[in-house]
Amino acid sequence: MTDFLRLFADNFSQLGKDNLHRLNQMYSQDVYFCDPLQEVQGLRSLRGHFANLYGNAEQLDFDFRGFDYVREGEGYLRWQMSFRHPHLRAGQLIEVEGCSHLKWRDKVYCHRDYFDAGAMVYEHVPVVGRLIRWLKAKMP
Repeated sequence: MTDFLRLFADNFSQLGKDNLHRLNQMYSQDVYFCDPLQEVQGLRSLRGHFANLYGNAEQLDFDFRGFDYVREGEGYLRWQMSFRHPHLRAGQLIEVEGCSHLKWRDKVYCHRDYFDAGAMVYEHVPVVGRLIRWLKAKMP
């Protein structure tokens, strides 16, 4: 793993609701962040997004499992997110695999996450979840 990706993964895996000030060390002021559920621009908006994410989860952990270095200032991190949310799956542990595409200079200025939003959220909502699981079972 490049030194930058290793350091980023180490710092990110230590984030929690009580130390989101650490985002200042990882992301540029004009950072663009996007995932299947959210899109934000700027460090202040990103901090708000993570405050909401960590504030609503009873547990939220990232286990980084590998990387792909594309070129200087660009790469991918593969991860597994484990979380518990009181309104999803009766608070049981949910695990979702995904990857992050990062672009950086001295800090990350573009962070795009890829993961199955259905596996993360929708499949665990009572009526919607049954419908999504039924649809997945019907797909070839």
